[in-house]
Amino acid sequence: MKVAYVDTSCLVAVAFGEPQGRGMASRLEEFERLLSSNLLEAELRTTFQREGVGETPEEMEKHLSRFLAAINWIYPDRRLTPEFRQALAHGILKGSDLWHLACALFVAPDPQKIDFLTLDAPQRAVAERLGFSV
Repeated sequence: MKVAYVDTSCLVAVAFGEPQGRGMASRLEEFERLLSSNLLEAELRTTFQREGVGETPEEMEKHLSRFLAAINWIYPDRRLTPEFRQALAHGILKGSDLWHLACALFVAPDPQKIDFLTLDAPQRAVAERLGFSV
């Protein structure tokens, strides 16, 4: 089974027709299972609100559900200290990027078992150093 962890940057690119969005949409379809932290929903919601997607709350929910329906959510049941340390040993990251990588490591302690999809260059570099296929 092909599994990928999805960072918010991927869905934002698809949703707003960014140059890398078309390729990312095709790439997402290659996987049987897409995983992410619910931080993705928070980040996508704030982006949609900032950009004025949907004139009513119902319209925004419709747009959001289009992008979130395929995601299988990861809910860590403990502190992610070991995963934070592991990721930070490979580079400097923003807090949200660290959280996404730590959640991916939580669900796949062997990073070679899943892909990590991101359009964020620093996050991608750390994911590669950790052993994820990106």
